[in-house]
Amino acid sequence: MARILPYLLGGISVGGQYALIAIGYTMVYGILRLINFAHGDIFTAAGFFMVYAAASLPIYVSVAVVILLTIFMGVLVERVAYKPLRSAPRMSVMISAIGMSYLLQNVMWYITGGLAKRYPIIPWISNSVTILGYTTKRVTIITPFLTLILVVALVILIQKTKIGMAMRAASRDFETAQLMGIKIDNVISFTFVVGSALAAVGSLLYFSNYATVTPVVGAMPGLKAFVAAVFGGIGSIPGAVLGGFIIGISETLTKGAGLTTFSDAVTFALLIIILVVKPTGLFGEKPTQKV
Repeated sequence: MARILPYLLGGISVGGQYALIAIGYTMVYGILRLINFAHGDIFTAAGFFMVYAAASLPIYVSVAVVILLTIFMGVLVERVAYKPLRSAPRMSVMISAIGMSYLLQNVMWYITGGLAKRYPIIPWISNSVTILGYTTKRVTIITPFLTLILVVALVILIQKTKIGMAMRAASRDFETAQLMGIKIDNVISFTFVVGSALAAVGSLLYFSNYATVTPVVGAMPGLKAFVAAVFGGIGSIPGAVLGGFIIGISETLTKGAGLTTFSDAVTFALLIIILVVKPTGLFGEKPTQKV
């Protein structure tokens, strides 16, 4: 148990970070039926925002600034890349999403010169703690709890508020929601606000453990978060969270078994297995066909 504990804690922590990113994917897909391929790059941009903000501002002010800037970037991406294509074929929207992803990567390459930037140390969460004789950063311990708190708050928001009701209506039937007077543009913008804010929090937790930021560092976490969303049933928030934890724990346990080379392969192998057994994912709803 003492040997497994570090990998189990690490997996739960990483899984929580994947879950926060995966929620952004699943919320956007739930309403727009769109995979926001730029979401992983927004996560990376949040890391760079923190690097530059912390260089001139107090650390806790920097955290607030980073979240606000990330939200602004997420909404801007929606307005520029997706809003003009509301009535376009899905293939056009997907190409636009991929193009926005590469655009953000190239902008980050240009600004940083492609050099890795050291992520600032955030007091308290970057401090070391000892659990059952194993020393780790406090961020490893608080990540799953913070993730669950944020998810519960999000579920309450969706279930108990007017904007949440509008989001649920839009996810069920986009066109009918419009006909009933729901301001779809506002709903979509709010969805990107929430998804980007969670990506910013996930970025703060992730880079507190992995201390360097590069323009492409978010590609693999973003891809694994997408896998987590599909694994749990894309469109389902509980599914995205569960998928994130399963992917994170599987990844770190594979490393603990001495198979680090295959840690990424295991993630995608799990996805293939679940899609063969249950194509809609763990919590995905079976699509209904109108006759």
